[in-house]
Amino acid sequence: MIAIVYSGSKTAFWKIASEGKTIAECTMPGINPCFNDQKTILHYLNKKATLINHAESIKKIYVFAAGASSEERKEELANTLNLFFRYSKITVMDDLYGAAISACYNNSGIVAILGSGANCAYFDGKKLEKNNYGLGFVFGDEGSANYLGKVILKLFLQEKLPADLQKEFELKYNLDRPQVLERIYKKPMAQQFLSSFFEFFLDHRDHPYILDIINRAFELYFQTYLLPTIKLHPGQEIHFVGLVAGNFQDQLRAIARNNGLEITTITKEPIYNLLNYYSN
Repeated sequence: MIAIVYSGSKTAFWKIASEGKTIAECTMPGINPCFNDQKTILHYLNKKATLINHAESIKKIYVFAAGASSEERKEELANTLNLFFRYSKITVMDDLYGAAISACYNNSGIVAILGSGANCAYFDGKKLEKNNYGLGFVFGDEGSANYLGKVILKLFLQEKLPADLQKEFELKYNLDRPQVLERIYKKPMAQQFLSSFFEFFLDHRDHPYILDIINRAFELYFQTYLLPTIKLHPGQEIHFVGLVAGNFQDQLRAIARNNGLEITTITKEPIYNLLNYYSN
């Protein structure tokens, strides 16, 4: 029995399989080792009956997590998970590698993440080329769910949203300036808080103002991440992975065409491809 885990900063997706067939699945808050300590992660695990019931039967766990970019962070997360899954061999890699395997399998290509966070890299079929894009939700993540959350919150607090969106945002979230600033600057997991507002974009995906924000964010992503990578690796297929990319595919492909590019694949939830890859 094996388990596949794909975790952004907001959500971790789990699938448990035996002989190539999924037998259980669940979600839990993200297990980013940069933001979640051992106590927090174990608390999340102990709240999931699905994981408790299968903990002793799972022999291999493949974890792809945002924030697991250094050997130290990978080891830290593996050691934490081993306290819960005592009979499992645990392999931890970062979410970008998981996205690459999901999109490319063993082929080369450019892998672009647009989920709760953002990243991009060239994959040669075995390993990712190092880049300097991973600046996190404060300095980076342009185009991602937490970036979009920052944009919509700022517009709301400054009362710059169109009147209909301003009213609907206020009714949906019932937030004021002190609450938002305290949540961002004083409480933990600000990136999860920001990413949660992606739901507002989904609720109003046909509103011209929302679409304009999405288009501007995607163009910024292309200029910041994708175009510099393509310049180094021209002619490679382009693969997008993540919930933001998957939910706004038409807008993403339109921005690509405006930049003279075609996107080969868009994978909304990479865990399905990862499960297929590692089950076989």
